[in-house]
Amino acid sequence: MSDDADGSSSQTTLTGEVPEELTTDDLILSAHRADNDAVFPKVLDLHVETGAKVADVTYGKGVFWKNVPDTAFDLHGTDLDPEKSPTGESVDCRDLPYDDNSFDVVVLDPPYAEGFFRRNKEMLAGGDGSHSTFREHYSNGEVVDTRGSKYHGAVIDLYCAAGAEAKRVLRDDGTLIVKTQDEVSANTQELTHVQIINFYESQLGLYTKDLFVTVRSNTPAVSGVHTQVHARKNHSYFLVFTFEKKPANVQYAGVDAEK
Repeated sequence: MSDDADGSSSQTTLTGEVPEELTTDDLILSAHRADNDAVFPKVLDLHVETGAKVADVTYGKGVFWKNVPDTAFDLHGTDLDPEKSPTGESVDCRDLPYDDNSFDVVVLDPPYAEGFFRRNKEMLAGGDGSHSTFREHYSNGEVVDTRGSKYHGAVIDLYCAAGAEAKRVLRDDGTLIVKTQDEVSANTQELTHVQIINFYESQLGLYTKDLFVTVRSNTPAVSGVHTQVHARKNHSYFLVFTFEKKPANVQYAGVDAEK
C-alpha cells in the first residue's frame, strides 16, 4: 500500500488484485459542516472494522452512536454521570474498570471548556441559555475532580490522564478516537488539539493518523462581549490515534531558528 499526497492510498490484495477504484462521491472528506452524529460514522467507516470491541468512556447521551447500527460494533459505554452511563455506574475515564489490552477502540469526549472545571459549583459554565445544551451533554452539574489542576490546565490534564488510561486498555493494533475543541482561556488562545497531539505523540508514543473538522451548522451564541479579540470558535475536531510507527520528522534544511 502506498499513500498519496492527498491522503488516499493505492492498495493491492494478497492475490495482487487492485480493488475497484473509488469515485469522488465515495471519498470520506476531512471537513464537514454537520453535527457530530453525522461525522462520527464517517470516522468509524474509515478507521474501525465492523465488529470491533469499542469502549466509549464518555458516553453521555450516546449522540455519537445515533446513526450507527446497533449491531455494527461490540459497544461498551460508560460515563462519569451514572444516570447517563449505560452500566448505571459512575466510571471515570481516567480509571477504567477494564483489563489491559482488552479493546480494539476507545472513544474519548470529555468536557473541553475550562468553565466546566471551576471549583465553585455556582461558577460552572453552562448556566445561561446559550450554553445549556453544551452543559446538558458534558456535565451533570457537579464539580469535576481536577486532581489539583485548574483553568485550561485542568482540561489538558484530563485529556492526558484519560489518554494514558485509554492506551492501557487498547490492544497493540488499537485505535483511539478523541473529540476536542480549542478554546480561549484567560484571554489566551489555547490550541487544545495541538496540545493533545503533542502529548499523545511525545509521551504516549501514539501516531496521529487522521483529523476530522466539524463545523457548526448554526452561529454560536454570545453575551457580554464588548470588544472581540479572538475569532469565535465554531469548529471542533475528531482526532484519530494509532500505534503505527510514527513517520520520521520533517527536516527543515537551511533554516536557522536562532535568527
